[in-house]
Amino acid sequence: MPDQSSLSRRGFLRGVAGACALGAAGTLVGCGGSSSDESTDSSDSSDSSTASYKVEMVTDTGGVNDQSFNQLSWAGLQQLQEEEGWEVSYLESSQESDYATNLDKAVDDGSDLVWGIGFAMADAVGNAAKVNPDVQFAIVDNANPTGASNITGLTFRAQESSFLVGYIAACVTSSGTVGHVLGIESDALRLFEFGYKAGVAYANSVKGTNVQVLTQYAESFSDSALGSSITQSMISEGADIVFHSAGGTGVGVINACKDAGIYAIGVDMDQSYLAEGTVLTSALKKVDVAIVDVSKRLLSGELEGGSDIELGLSEDAVGIPEDYSIMGEDVYNEAMEVADQIKDGTIDVPGTQDEYDTYVASL
Repeated sequence: MPDQSSLSRRGFLRGVAGACALGAAGTLVGCGGSSSDESTDSSDSSDSSTASYKVEMVTDTGGVNDQSFNQLSWAGLQQLQEEEGWEVSYLESSQESDYATNLDKAVDDGSDLVWGIGFAMADAVGNAAKVNPDVQFAIVDNANPTGASNITGLTFRAQESSFLVGYIAACVTSSGTVGHVLGIESDALRLFEFGYKAGVAYANSVKGTNVQVLTQYAESFSDSALGSSITQSMISEGADIVFHSAGGTGVGVINACKDAGIYAIGVDMDQSYLAEGTVLTSALKKVDVAIVDVSKRLLSGELEGGSDIELGLSEDAVGIPEDYSIMGEDVYNEAMEVADQIKDGTIDVPGTQDEYDTYVASL
């Protein structure tokens, strides 16, 4: 069996070449189907009689229109429908207890491949795969939770893009204090936390500054009011730039920044469309491109189930938008130089507390 790291990179780069450009973030807005409190199929699915495969995704509690990774995942499935003629649909989860029910329904719908969107679904995906060994499952933001041969884990080195936006925030701040609002505390979110902090620390070391970082977990991906409240508290403590990695909760972060006249940093997709002139940049995670690539390779048999695929800057799977209208060309170019150092291994971005402590001590 080929080495999974080389296989994932080779296949992903092909997917990038054939995928829609992510720079046009507006094409992703409003692309979700109708929704309700219970599971919902998209009304845009193609006729099953003409589809080669059926692929269905189950959202986490953020919902399909979270302006973040659920919405990007659905955009990826829609691309498969458009390019391959496959039947695609989604089921929304309003609470964690919906995960198992929705995964079972996706199997009952006759899906060839079922995607679980988000690390919180790991246990439910593992259980569903065990009960349905003839169905392929895949999960975003989590490694294969059981090692089963019919589960594919898809993770991103989100600490790398977070490092870049941390560096940018430290270069742009006027107050010397920046914030970070996160969703549910987990290993996946700690990648964002420590990557961002490390980016600020790196900027401090090379710029001779002392920018401080305020961090708080909202413990939710869907509470925009809470995101706004936390952001207002950070602003009162002096933050003039606030990054979020909190799904739908982050919409409240951006709105609070807009109201206060400070900068926000978006996540997953280019979120500048949410508040023009407010969003400094975004930590991109190209979930849609990865889902297209992995789905095609899984169902064609090129990629065997049971794999763990990790993608980052080197695979063009994370990064920042090319728009530097707010930060300025000089800061953007510096950030791109930092990105090159991450790609070539000069900078090893931390993703855990221990790695962060070691990294900061090395500066």
